Amino acid sequence: MNWSRFKSHHYHNADLGVSLDISRLPFPDDFLPSMEPAMQKAFAAMAALEKGAVANPDEKRMVGHYWLRAPQLAPNAELAGEITSTLAAVKAFTAKVHAGEIAGPKGKFKNLLVIGIGGSALGPQLVNHALGQPRKDKLAVAFFDNTDPDGIDYVLATLRGQLAKTLVVVISKSGGTAETRNGMLECIAAFKAAGLDHAKQFVAVTGAGSKLEQTALSEGWLARFAMWDWVGGRTSELSAVGLLPAALQGIDIQAMLDGAAAMDAVTRTPVTAQNPAALMALMWHFATDGRGTKDMVVLPYKDRLLLFSRYLQQLVMESIGKEFDLDGRVVNQGIAVYGNKGSTDQHAYVQQLREGVNNFFVTFIEVLKDRDAKTSLEVEPGVTSGDFLHGFLLGTRDALSEKDRHSITLTLADVSPRTLGMLIALYERVTGLYASLVNINAYHQPGVEAGKKAAGGVIALKLKLVAALQAAPGTAFTAETLAAHIGAPEKAEITFKILDHLAANKGSGVKKRAKTPIFESTYRIG
Repeated sequence: MNWSRFKSHHYHNADLGVSLDISRLPFPDDFLPSMEPAMQKAFAAMAALEKGAVANPDEKRMVGHYWLRAPQLAPNAELAGEITSTLAAVKAFTAKVHAGEIAGPKGKFKNLLVIGIGGSALGPQLVNHALGQPRKDKLAVAFFDNTDPDGIDYVLATLRGQLAKTLVVVISKSGGTAETRNGMLECIAAFKAAGLDHAKQFVAVTGAGSKLEQTALSEGWLARFAMWDWVGGRTSELSAVGLLPAALQGIDIQAMLDGAAAMDAVTRTPVTAQNPAALMALMWHFATDGRGTKDMVVLPYKDRLLLFSRYLQQLVMESIGKEFDLDGRVVNQGIAVYGNKGSTDQHAYVQQLREGVNNFFVTFIEVLKDRDAKTSLEVEPGVTSGDFLHGFLLGTRDALSEKDRHSITLTLADVSPRTLGMLIALYERVTGLYASLVNINAYHQPGVEAGKKAAGGVIALKLKLVAALQAAPGTAFTAETLAAHIGAPEKAEITFKILDHLAANKGSGVKKRAKTPIFESTYRIG
């Protein structure tokens, strides 16, 4: 690395307070010019997307998350009005909650429980962790983000004795997502056990006509906020999905939207050298050969951005991980994403990054502002904790470069609502542009739907197995004999897994007699 190359390949935008250094990826001088035709095609595809082109032919719908922070760009006045009115409703509802005009049976709400999964949880969790101020937050936020009973019990234990002052937001576009539905039902049961009318403390964020909306209407929930079919879960943070929890927590959601809009304006330009999203998409392409041949390691040197890699895992991997390209050819595209935070990672897996298999590239995220306080303690003469953190970032970057391990560095002025909005918008744009470069559809997820369908089959088999055991009380079956008994001998393996799970939970009524080998163990009811 040298100063001349750094100056040639360092992007800076003073208005945004954002810099991007791509000099530590060793692309040749002709790489950017050679990719310019493909980049211009990607710009054109993005422009069509923002104008309302059908971007997801599988579902025959538009993709309009960019309109969320610029309603005037929506393709018609009706959509623009829905975006504007929903934002106004979020702000009005939040103001009433904070003022105590909307309250629980024991007064003002003190806690917020968000029930969702995937984008309905990852985005709100990122914002909660990145921007929360424990002593200043209007509401303390907790999450149900899975269908793990023990995880649900853990969260409920933190709210023990406080449910009367807990507002619950249930987020599901269809209302049929099993994990979210299960969390909702578990929460309702907890409210009933506490002698509370859950409907007076529940809010829905859902699609028009969904199962969740029907439930909210029939039970008389506090409020409902819109989700639209043109906003995917992984790009929904700046819709009511993310804005409502953030606003209730006390975060400046308008600043988030303004930051995203400012980044959109910059990354909309078709001049590659002036577009940080385009430059980053091209670096992803170079680093992975446009085929996902290397993983993306995300290392933010800021505790508040701890969850950013998890957020990016869904955004990037669900968008880019596709079997077919737009021409129907099998391509098996994808970029694996992982990360944690610096300098913690220097005591975890940086050893392998420097000296192990060279199958990755790193994105360092540098945050210039150390803390809100005007002064910092000197842990050594003339040196603060923040100086050490910055030193670890620069030192680790050099240590990796010495071993031909490649990186890019994204620099932010601070972590604030505005900069977090910019960060979200930047990576949404990068992901979309990269998808165009490799000729895939970033906006559908058939693999996710396949997993849901397969899970449904497991549940159906479980019910059939239990029914068979109940019909023969006291009769002991091995997994193999029970699978054959129900006419599904090919399901012996999954039958074994289901029976072992049932036997481990006393409430199921299934009893196990362990034998060696384990596959000869028997199961019965009664």
